[in-house]
Amino acid sequence: MKAFKGINFIVFDLDGTLLDSVPDLAEAADKTMQALGRPRVTVEQVTTWIGNGADILIGRALSQSIEVDPELDPTLHQQARQLFDRFYEEGGHQKSALYDGVKETLAAFHQAGIPMAIVTNKPAQFVPHLLEQHEIADYFVDVIGGDTFPLKKPDPYALHWLMEKHQLAASEMLMVGDSRNDILAAKAATCYVVGLTYGYNYGQPISASEPDIVLDHFSLLAETVKLGS
Repeated sequence: MKAFKGINFIVFDLDGTLLDSVPDLAEAADKTMQALGRPRVTVEQVTTWIGNGADILIGRALSQSIEVDPELDPTLHQQARQLFDRFYEEGGHQKSALYDGVKETLAAFHQAGIPMAIVTNKPAQFVPHLLEQHEIADYFVDVIGGDTFPLKKPDPYALHWLMEKHQLAASEMLMVGDSRNDILAAKAATCYVVGLTYGYNYGQPISASEPDIVLDHFSLLAETVKLGS
């Protein structure tokens, strides 16, 4: 298996990479649509709609399409987003679960002394609780949500910020994600990137975005990183 050398920092996406969160997101989106008297949404639909942040997810749910209706009422959109946030928080994220091998692999990287960060398009307010809930919060030196900075993935803003903060060359950083947003952000930042096949990528194979390595299981990541060499 191909392996990276000289990686001194790993950045992870959250939803679809570390955490299977679709059941909770779909439930909150469906409750939102019901509250507004709109057509209901399914887990299958939401699986292809997530990845660009909550505003776009709700826009897609209101539009019943991955393409947000350009004539969508902004007031309705804002109301729906507020309802979604409430339902998502009230649900307690009880249906979300870490993917197999995530906790063990993160623990191995942590024990090896490699710093790690989260860069997700999920609203930042929800991320710390999820990390604590699944007992992985202590593994990350930085946690960046979709509204932490003015720009979110696929823009490389957060990755550049991490490089500057930790004095990293692009060749020392690895991005790990499951969607084209992760791949595009990493390529724009000129760092290495692993694409995972099991997550959420708008119904498209992650290989189409041409990451440096494609993996079918999170635990295989430990074989691709040669730390500090």
